[in-house]
Amino acid sequence: MVTSTDNKRRALGKGLDSLLPRVQPSAPPSAAAAEQEGGKPREISVDLIDRNPFQTRSRFDDAQLGELAASITANGVVQPVLVRPQGNGRFQLIAGERRWRASMQVGKKTIPAILRQVSDEQAMEITIVENLQRADLNPMEQARAFERLSREFHMTQEQMATRTGKDRTSVANFLRLLKLPAAVQNRVEGGELTFGHARALLALGDRPDLEKMAARVAALSLSVRQTETMVQGILNPEKAEKKEPKPEAAVDPNVREVKDRLQRALGLKVSIEDKNGRGKVIIEYSKLEDFDTLLEQLAGAEV
Repeated sequence: MVTSTDNKRRALGKGLDSLLPRVQPSAPPSAAAAEQEGGKPREISVDLIDRNPFQTRSRFDDAQLGELAASITANGVVQPVLVRPQGNGRFQLIAGERRWRASMQVGKKTIPAILRQVSDEQAMEITIVENLQRADLNPMEQARAFERLSREFHMTQEQMATRTGKDRTSVANFLRLLKLPAAVQNRVEGGELTFGHARALLALGDRPDLEKMAARVAALSLSVRQTETMVQGILNPEKAEKKEPKPEAAVDPNVREVKDRLQRALGLKVSIEDKNGRGKVIIEYSKLEDFDTLLEQLAGAEV
């Protein structure tokens, strides 16, 4: 028997593009269409929209928000936000908080929005999946989003991978981050440690010195490989090298930021060799599944 929940899940599985069609700012919707719930986008006052209580994202990058605001000033809001009406004449965001925030930042009075009548459960699922598909959450935000899909919607790792377009192994690795102590999770969320660093530190299990090791990695700016070497030295002291890992040579902060963003987005180790604006980007993978996923993310190839 097919339940209403099954139908809802399949509908969401078709992707968010069906919920978020693109519109041209120069073509405002007609009055009739504006009143049709779920029809063409309508202009809604930004002051009548409330923040999404189910939002997974906890941090918004000021620089990226500024870039989006500049784009909105030049081109308008190309993709409408998704909202649901509330009983008091106001609306609640389901998807598109960055566009809403950037619109308010540049002083826009209205924003194009699509109305959807959805339950709390549907709104939460759409929000989580939409954020995960955008692929710009930090590792801990992604981990908590997957955990919510598992806990509140009873999804398996395979179902979460299918719904968000990620590899099942990546889903499992993100969920493992939640086993780290809160202090280490905070370092990952703050950008002091990358996803790769966190994975390496997970090998230490529940050792009492895990937080101390994480602090050392951050303080010395150790690479993921150096962190792995340090961890193996702790776990297998008899095989440890005599020399302590040394900090890497000074790296341009802009190059380091790009490297970290690529690693978070791809879930793979990324190295950037830059010299006076010329160089190369190296993406490492350890198994065929990672390679297939990488092709799909970079080129949309069918493998």
